[in-house]
Amino acid sequence: MLNGSIEGKEILKMDADKTNHYAYNKKLQPLANKLRKEMTKAEACLWKYALRAGKMKGYQFRRQRPVLRYIADFMCKELKLVIEVDGLTHQYEEISEKDRQKKHDLEQAGFKVIRFTDEEVLKNMNGVIKAIESVVEEREKPHPLNPPPAGDSYCCPPP
Repeated sequence: MLNGSIEGKEILKMDADKTNHYAYNKKLQPLANKLRKEMTKAEACLWKYALRAGKMKGYQFRRQRPVLRYIADFMCKELKLVIEVDGLTHQYEEISEKDRQKKHDLEQAGFKVIRFTDEEVLKNMNGVIKAIESVVEEREKPHPLNPPPAGDSYCCPPP
């Protein structure tokens, strides 16, 4: 469904879900593969110590995942969670504006986007891990508008 345009580019509003592989963008796959091989030190540390192999509460995260017209640094499909790690260039206004647009578009598709700076990851890994765990726990809770499937109960069993 057409949602508008940015700088003359048509933007489609899309809900990310299983039917569209969580807005996977196959056209960006070659660039994503390249970025996976050239991760920054902060990205590599976050991957190694917090996200790879189900380390984050058993959830599977993917590195450099093409989604919509972007490449997310890290993404968990099950939680619809995107984690971005920003280097020094993200302080520049032009890059910062692109980050805001990326966050907006991903949130419109149903993702939660959280950002950390390289410095936060490299100097406070425990704090970053705790912050991610907090968001994961928040995303795990059922939303009042999305009740659990029939048969699942959060109450006591019948007497």
